[in-house]
Amino acid sequence: MAISMSNDDPHADLASHDSFVKGVPHATFRRLRLEDPLSWTDEGDGRGFWSLTRHQDIRAFNRRYELLSSARGVRIEDQSYEEYMARRTFQETDPPQHTHVRRKVSRAFLPDAIAKFEASVRALAIEILDRAIALKEFDAVAEIARQLPMRMLGKVLGTPDEDSNWLVDKGDQLIANSDPDYTDTVVDLVDTHAYRLMPFRSPAAMELFDYAKERFLDRADTAAGNGIIETILQPNEDGNTLSDEEFRNFFCLLVAAGNDTTRYSIASSFHALANQPQVFRQLQEASDEIWDTATDELIRWASPTLHFRRTATRDFTHHNQCVKRGDRVVLWFVSGNRDEQVFKDPFRIDLRRKPNPHIAFGQGGPHVCLGQWLARLELKTILQELVKRVARIEQTAPHRYLRSNFIGGIKHLPMRMVSR
Repeated sequence: MAISMSNDDPHADLASHDSFVKGVPHATFRRLRLEDPLSWTDEGDGRGFWSLTRHQDIRAFNRRYELLSSARGVRIEDQSYEEYMARRTFQETDPPQHTHVRRKVSRAFLPDAIAKFEASVRALAIEILDRAIALKEFDAVAEIARQLPMRMLGKVLGTPDEDSNWLVDKGDQLIANSDPDYTDTVVDLVDTHAYRLMPFRSPAAMELFDYAKERFLDRADTAAGNGIIETILQPNEDGNTLSDEEFRNFFCLLVAAGNDTTRYSIASSFHALANQPQVFRQLQEASDEIWDTATDELIRWASPTLHFRRTATRDFTHHNQCVKRGDRVVLWFVSGNRDEQVFKDPFRIDLRRKPNPHIAFGQGGPHVCLGQWLARLELKTILQELVKRVARIEQTAPHRYLRSNFIGGIKHLPMRMVSR
C-alpha cells in the first residue's frame, strides 16, 4: 500500500510552523521561484522577512556574509541583541570570529576523522535493523531513524551510551521547540519569556549546559575519552582552546543538530523507498560507485534543514526589491534543492544524479555543515544494510510531519518489512 502526503498549497504562510505539518509547501516555493524569487512575508506578531528561493541566489548570497550576516540569529525568530549574545553558537557569528572557532573544532569532523567511526556505524545499523525486522510492523522513525544517530551520538561525543537517550530527548526539545510532541514550552504557543536568554529559547539548554560542565569542564580526566569532545578540548595549532562559553554552546549545538537532521534524512529515505519501489530495487542492485551519488540524492530529497536566516548589514536591491539594513533574509535551502533551473526533474529521485549541486548542508558559504560526512556515512550505511536484508518495505498507515518551518521531517512512519 503506497501512502503519500503532499502540501499543495501555493500560498502557504512561511512564517507559520503550521504550514509545514503536512510536509514542505513545495507548491508555494515553486510559485515563488517562478514569480517572486525575493519575496516578502508579513508576520502577525513580527516585522516580516524576505525569502530567497532560487538555488543560484541562495548559493551566491550564502557567500556574502559581509552583506547578509549570521550575527543576529539563523532562525526566522527575531531576537534582541541581549538575547542573541546570550544564546549564540558559532553558527551565529561571521568570519573572522566564525573562522576562529571553526578552525578549533573542524579537525574533529574531517572525512579522515569520521572514517574511524565506520565500523561502529555499520555494527549499530545491523543491530538496529535486525531488531526492527523481527518486529514485523513498527514506527520506522522510533525504531530505526532515531536509533542510529542517537546511539552514534555518544560514541562520537565520547559520552556514556546510557546517556544517549537523555541527550537526544534534550536535543529534540531544543531543535523541535515548535512541536508540542517534543516540548511543553512550544515557542509560539506558550510564554517562553523566562527562557529568552537560552539557546533555542528552551529550558533544556540549561540542562545540557550543566551536563557538559559536569561531564567535561569540571573533570581532570577529559583526555581519557576517545570522542570528538576530547579533540575539541585540545589546544589548536596556535595553542588556543575554546572558552567555557564557546564549548557549552557548541556542545548544545552538537546534541541538537548532530542527531535530528540525520534522523529526518533517514526517515525521508525510508518513506521514499516504501512509496517508490523502483528506487528500492535500484538500491538492491546498486554497484559500489552508485552509493555516493545515491546518498547525496536522498539527502537532497530530504533537505531536513529547511532554512537559515541572515540579517542585511546595509541597504541593497535584488530582483527589483529593496532590502533595508536590518531586514531579515531567509535562505530556503529546501526550495533551492527543488529548483527546476538547476535539477532536471527535481521532484524525481535520480540515484545516479551527477553533478548534484544540492545545498542541504549549506554549501557555498562559510557555514557549511561540519557534520556532513558523518550524516552521509550514517545514511549510506543504514541503507546498504537494509537492502541486504529486506525484499521490500511498505508503509502501513499515514505518516506525520514535524511542526516546524526550520527543521523538516517525518516524525512518525508506520512500516512493515518483508525479509528476503
